[in-house]
Amino acid sequence: QVQLVGSGGGSVQAGGSLNISCGASTYAVCMGWFRQAPGKEPEGVAFIAGSSTTQYTESVKGRFTISRDLANNFAYLEMNSLKPEDTGMYFCAADNGWHSNTRDILRFSYRGRGTQVTVSS
Repeated sequence: QVQLVGSGGGSVQAGGSLNISCGASTYAVCMGWFRQAPGKEPEGVAFIAGSSTTQYTESVKGRFTISRDLANNFAYLEMNSLKPEDTGMYFCAADNGWHSNTRDILRFSYRGRGTQVTVSS
């Protein structure tokens, strides 16, 4: 069982930056985030597998960077050049399988409570 605690997020104007983080109770092969905006389907955003293998959904490539601290079981999502369409609840997720597609994040075994990200135009 992996317990996840997310933190960070907040409100920012378009073009700004926010960081969110996720602490895990133990090591998980993959850690990442999916997001859900009101009235929309959830979407896998990014995950990191092992120490450094990363995957991003197309809409955030070049703007978001995911990283992790293996020693302390933390993952971080640095979000730059934020757009209003990035607004949503961001949920940390983790899994002990090896994955290669951000769509898989929605099927990760463990989820934390969400943290809100709001980007105003």
